[in-house]
Amino acid sequence: MRFLSTRIHAFIDYISAVSFVALPWIAGFNDVIAATWIVIAVGFMILTMSLFTNYEGGIMAAVPMKIHLIVDIITGITVACSPWLFGFSDKVYLPFLIFGLFEALAALATSPDSKAALPENLDEQKVV
Repeated sequence: MRFLSTRIHAFIDYISAVSFVALPWIAGFNDVIAATWIVIAVGFMILTMSLFTNYEGGIMAAVPMKIHLIVDIITGITVACSPWLFGFSDKVYLPFLIFGLFEALAALATSPDSKAALPENLDEQKVV
């Protein structure tokens, strides 16, 4: 069931981008080089894609929302699996599993067609 709007998804994207970049220091694995660089790279990728997505949080509508959501699902699954894919699961895995699954589930819960439409003629709108 898709219950998140694109407006909410945009908010989640920007919070996630900052969280991914800060995660090594928050969760205390900044001494694990591969783990640290993976989440920093993912954080910057989320930020960049959000800025160029055709939704309320984008500044340039270059990436369609459906593509954005597909990339989010793939990214989330990759992040969730990365401790085992890149061989650092013996040092840290739970933050990757949690953040990765959250990323994928947020994409699966977002309706790609829910972009909020603004009234075309704001001058005729009455403010009460």
